[in-house]
Amino acid sequence: MGKKASMEKVIKAAIELFNVQGYSGTSVRDIARHAECNVALISYYFGSKQGLLEELITGFLEGYVEEIERQVYRVENKEDTAYDCLLNAIWDVMVYQQNKHHLARFVHREITLDTTLVRELMTTYLAKEKHLFQTILQLGYEKGEMHTLPSEYFVLQLRGMLTLPFLHPQYIREVYHLMPHENNFLDEYFSELANWVATHFKDSITNSVNN
Repeated sequence: MGKKASMEKVIKAAIELFNVQGYSGTSVRDIARHAECNVALISYYFGSKQGLLEELITGFLEGYVEEIERQVYRVENKEDTAYDCLLNAIWDVMVYQQNKHHLARFVHREITLDTTLVRELMTTYLAKEKHLFQTILQLGYEKGEMHTLPSEYFVLQLRGMLTLPFLHPQYIREVYHLMPHENNFLDEYFSELANWVATHFKDSITNSVNN
């Protein structure tokens, strides 16, 4: 088995165990046993359990932020409206999380904790996420797509709505009897989000894009 395949087995095993047993309740030996590999292999690739944790979280957040960055680039270079780019960013982020829903659940749950690693993530990836969304909104306001510039609460609410289905999938299944990892849920949930976003933009913009 090649290096990449071995690392992927370890990462998959770690995500499964961290979700069920928690990070603290999972040992390197547990991961090695689940991945059917040697403990030394995990140490070689990741250094330690903490190193593996950082690899999982930073890798996920890097990809998450990149989905938004692509749309910021498009609106900055006048390739599309801010409204359209914001909707694209929302959709891309949701699809990204759905494709990695086990990892997404673990990461979103982990960053609710007050740890040194999480504080570092707050000042890097999560602050960048806020900045990117605000950039799209600011450019939309400057282009006359909105009557007023939404407050910071808009981005705060948006982040909550983007992460909810992946942080609380069991709640959604048990209470609402919906399947958050199915495509039809994603389509319908996105439609509701898009309607909410549209209320902050001028009718002339949203009508022209939707038509």
